[in-house]
Amino acid sequence: MPGLLPKRGPGAVSLSQGLNMTKFVFPSHPLLLGFEPLERLVERTARAGADGYPPFNIEVSECGEYRITLAVAGFGEKDIAITLEDRQLVIRGQQDDPGAERVFLHRGIATRQFRRVFALAEGVEVLGAGLENGLLTLTLQRQEPDPVVRSIPITRR
Repeated sequence: MPGLLPKRGPGAVSLSQGLNMTKFVFPSHPLLLGFEPLERLVERTARAGADGYPPFNIEVSECGEYRITLAVAGFGEKDIAITLEDRQLVIRGQQDDPGAERVFLHRGIATRQFRRVFALAEGVEVLGAGLENGLLTLTLQRQEPDPVVRSIPITRR
């Protein structure tokens, strides 16, 4: 439909012209209490996702399991460390440099290190990890918490 997209080229008007941009405070609703750490998590995740190495896939199955697959060709089990640090799944890879014992005429395969961090929600547990054919696969599962109803007594002050 003509006229819905902004014009391009000379005389084009920016969609943000004349708008006062303010920082979105997350979460800013008065009924959301104690979610301040979520704002820091979103900001930290946005900064960490800039590097595209190693590439990865995330799948979810019908039974609620997650599968993270990272392409880590050239890395062995001894080159990869997987840790769970304060609800963050941290995957680090570092290969030893072949050093001076090898002479390269061309070196197109780098010995590059990496660090990937995935923030895990409450109740998501890591079930295991495997490395096969250059693919590191981690399996996670979300445990649904039991609903808790608790009465709060009213006391006099």
